[in-house]
Amino acid sequence: MPDPLPPLLRAYRAMSSAAPPITRLLAKRRIKQGKEDPARVSERRGIAGKPRPNGPLVWIHGASVGEVLAAAALIERLRTRGFHVLVTSGTVTSAAIVAKRFPADVLHQYLPYDAPKFVARFLDHWQPSLALFIESDLWPNLILACSARRLPMVLINGRMSPRSFPRWQRAAQTIAALLGRFDICLAQSQVDAERFAALGAESVAVTGNLKWDVEAPPADNVRLERLMALTRGRQVVVAASTHPGEEEIILAAHKKLAGHFPGILTVIVPRHPQRGEAVARLVAEAGVEVALRSHEELPGARTGVYVADTMGELGLFYRLAPIVFMGGSLVPHGGQNPIEPAKLGAAIVHGPHVFNFTEVYDAFDRAGGARVAAGEKELVQEIGRLLRDRRERQASIDAAEQVVADLGGALERTLDSLRPYLLQLRFDRGAADA
Repeated sequence: MPDPLPPLLRAYRAMSSAAPPITRLLAKRRIKQGKEDPARVSERRGIAGKPRPNGPLVWIHGASVGEVLAAAALIERLRTRGFHVLVTSGTVTSAAIVAKRFPADVLHQYLPYDAPKFVARFLDHWQPSLALFIESDLWPNLILACSARRLPMVLINGRMSPRSFPRWQRAAQTIAALLGRFDICLAQSQVDAERFAALGAESVAVTGNLKWDVEAPPADNVRLERLMALTRGRQVVVAASTHPGEEEIILAAHKKLAGHFPGILTVIVPRHPQRGEAVARLVAEAGVEVALRSHEELPGARTGVYVADTMGELGLFYRLAPIVFMGGSLVPHGGQNPIEPAKLGAAIVHGPHVFNFTEVYDAFDRAGGARVAAGEKELVQEIGRLLRDRRERQASIDAAEQVVADLGGALERTLDSLRPYLLQLRFDRGAADA
C-alpha cells in the first residue's frame, strides 16, 4: 500500500478535483492575454489533438522554451533510435518553437491543467512508455497519477534554484512525496544533486547541463545575407530576450553609445514577441528612429533601433552581431541562456540578475567569456570597450567557446543513465511484434 499523502498534498488534490469548472474561466482570461492558443485550448483539459502512434512513446515535458530547447539534442537521438517522442509544454511560445525547430514527427501537446480528471484523460490517451521531466516543473497530480500507473519517471537536466530550495524546505513532506516517486533525478550540478537529495529524492546522479550540448539555433541564409548587406559598415549590438524594465536601460545606453559610434544599430529582441509594438513605441517616444520586424520593416540607414519581434530568429541576429547583451538580467528575472550566442561567436554582456543560470554565467565570467554590467553606465562601458577593441572582443569570444567545449557531454551522460529504460522499451516492442 502506498504511503499516505502529506496533508498539503491531500488538500491540493481535493481543491484541484473541484477545479475543472474554474479552468474554463482561467482559459478565457489566458486567451485574452495571448497566453493560450484558442484552437488548442482543449488540450489543457486533457483532450488530445493528435492520435497516439503505435509502439513505445517517450514523453518529454518542459515548462517553456528554454527547457524544451535543452532537450532538442536528446529528442533527436531518441528519434534516430526509432522511438516516438511526445513533447509537452505550457506556453504558446514553446509550442511555436517546437513547430519551427523540430521535425514533423515530434508530437507536441499542451500539458493539461493539473486537475485529476484532465491528467487521467491525457494519460489514458497517450499511454506513455517513459516520462522525462526537464529541470523542475513538478505538477503534483501529474506525478501522482504517473506513479499510480507505474510509469517510469526520470527527472532530466534537474535544477533546484537558490530561490526554490528554501521554499521547498518549508514544505519538506510535500516535495519528498513527489521527488520520491521518480526513478532517478539527473542533476545539472553537484549542488543541484545535493539539494534534490536533501528534499527527498531517493536516487540522484550528476549528468551536467544539457544546454551546453544544444546545437546553435539555425538561420535563414537569404535573410541573413540581406541584413548583413543592409548593415554593412555599421556597428551592430543585439539585446536578446529582453524583459519589461530593460528596454529603457538599453535604449539609454544606445543613445550614449551613438555619440561615440555614429551609425550604431541596436537590435532589441523581446523575450515575448507580442511586446514588440510597445517596445517600438518606447523607442520612438525617445526620439530614436525605429523599425519593427513583425511589420516586415527592415533597418534603414537612419534606423537606430530594430525591434525583432518575431519567433525563431535569434540564430539570425546572433550571427549578425559580434556583441550580444543577454536579457532578463538587468531586472530580477534570473537571466536567459547565453550558450547559444557563445556557440555562434558573439561576445556576451549581461546584467547582475542571472540566478536561473548561476553555474553557466559563473563559468563564462571566470574565463573572461562574458562581461557583467550592473546598470546603464556599466552597459555603455562594457559594450563600448568591446566595440573599440577588436582583440579584446575576440579574446572574450574565444574564452566563451572554450568554456562551451570544456563543459559539454551532458547529452551522452544522460543517455547512459537512460539506457536501461530505453533497452526495456526495445524489449517490450520486440515482444509485442513477436
